[in-house]
Amino acid sequence: MTDDTVAMITKGYTFSEATIELGVLMADGTPVPDAKIRIPLGMLNRHGLIAGATGTGKTKTLQLLAEQISAAGVPVFAADMKGDLSGLASPGQSSDKLLARTAAIGQDWQAKPSPVEFFALGGQGQGVPVRCTMTAFGPTLLSKVLGLTDVQESSLGLVFHYADQRGLPLLDIADLRAVLTYLGSDEGKVELKDLGGLAASTIGVLLRELIGFSDQGADLFFGEPEFQTSDFLRTTADGRGVISLLELPNLVDRPAVFSTFLMWLLADLFHDLPEVGDVDKPKLVFFFDEAHLLFADASKSFLQAIAQTVRLIRSKGVGVFFITQSPTDVPDDVLAQLGSRVQHALRAHTPNDAKALKQTVNTYPTSSYDLEQILQNLGIGEAIVTVMDPNGSPTPVAWTRMRAPQSLMGATPPEVLAPGIAASGLMAKYGQAIDRDSAQEMLARKVEQGAAAAEEQARAAADAAAKAKEDAAGMKEAERQAAAAQREAARQAAAQQKEAERQARIQANKPSLIEEVAKSSVFKSFIRTAGNEIVRGIFGTARRR
Repeated sequence: MTDDTVAMITKGYTFSEATIELGVLMADGTPVPDAKIRIPLGMLNRHGLIAGATGTGKTKTLQLLAEQISAAGVPVFAADMKGDLSGLASPGQSSDKLLARTAAIGQDWQAKPSPVEFFALGGQGQGVPVRCTMTAFGPTLLSKVLGLTDVQESSLGLVFHYADQRGLPLLDIADLRAVLTYLGSDEGKVELKDLGGLAASTIGVLLRELIGFSDQGADLFFGEPEFQTSDFLRTTADGRGVISLLELPNLVDRPAVFSTFLMWLLADLFHDLPEVGDVDKPKLVFFFDEAHLLFADASKSFLQAIAQTVRLIRSKGVGVFFITQSPTDVPDDVLAQLGSRVQHALRAHTPNDAKALKQTVNTYPTSSYDLEQILQNLGIGEAIVTVMDPNGSPTPVAWTRMRAPQSLMGATPPEVLAPGIAASGLMAKYGQAIDRDSAQEMLARKVEQGAAAAEEQARAAADAAAKAKEDAAGMKEAERQAAAAQREAARQAAAQQKEAERQARIQANKPSLIEEVAKSSVFKSFIRTAGNEIVRGIFGTARRR
């Protein structure tokens, strides 16, 4: 490398504004202490990328940037996937090797800790619990995280609307599942009829997606008390920015939780922070380690949401740095918005690695370097750098030996962190989970009350039926008795009629008194005697006495 090239590169990184120092220029494999490589502090909200193969120094670069940004009075947020960043809270440990390296680049190294606040999703781990209610997260972000279709997203929005109108707080996933289950019941279907209804198949899809989401650990994130993102924007009494470290252990295989937190946090900040445009220094700088987990298996709509958020949040004074192994891990729409690049060594052991290497080289401005060759031969703690200058133009590509962090390059022991975490004022604010009455409990009571009311109605109906049956039996007996009485009356009437008829016949066939007398033997004898006497009297034949 010629002296003119060194001078040109040095000039490209010389700014009148406040800066963050990355390291020094390497010329033909030798550090040039006077050729400082820097990032303007005011350009950090133009975002950035830190990339490189495993073990090349990405995390140490993140640590270096975080402690300098904090020292400049800017709050920092970093997702700590492996626990390596907890060393920011402890002073670094000196060694001959470290001092020899820092002396070679002209760094006045001193062991210094940074002000750090530790956080953990839902309190699962060391740190202040970070939670968000399902209502605050909202159906739009949730749909993007779950990868729902437009129709399913619309249906989910209807569910949130229903819960809001009915005064059903959606605090966690269990609440949302309870509402979905209720709306799939006969009683719930009636309540949604005026709102267009909800297909049973859609409810089934949403419930299955939520179960899968829960299995990835999302239950830890949703709940109360809800974290206020403004608590990430804090400075210490001496003016240093607080570094907020979110512990994310065991989440490498659960990227949806990581994605969920990122989207909520950025969306909440975007909603709450005022527009500031270009500022002398950002309001907050994000560092997302293992960024490939954020984009892995993400839906198209989710990627679009990230790209849009990254693009717009710059005007709120927030800078976002992604840390990953290869630039190809980051979607093009997002990568195009990352103004600063710190590229550590890349490996080309496979055809895919070679392809990724070529793609990485093509993302850098034209330079005199054989980047394809250099990127494979960079030493640990060395990187190819280009940043955005205050005019919005990329700086010259610079082979850089990075500065060494002044904090501990390793994890701070848990027993050292525990007392400070327990004494945190935020722990008093967010430490105790709140399980207040919400949709799940309210709907459970409603269903229970409905069941009790249905049981009471069934009991009343049974009583009414029994009474009706009894009344019917009584009426039937009365009818039977009336019929019997009627039959008896008819029988008696018939008997009386028959007797009357018999008497009538008797009367009709009975002779008169004269006839009876005439027919009697006495009368007949009298008539014979009388007749004989009359004949003898007439003919003189009467017996003489």
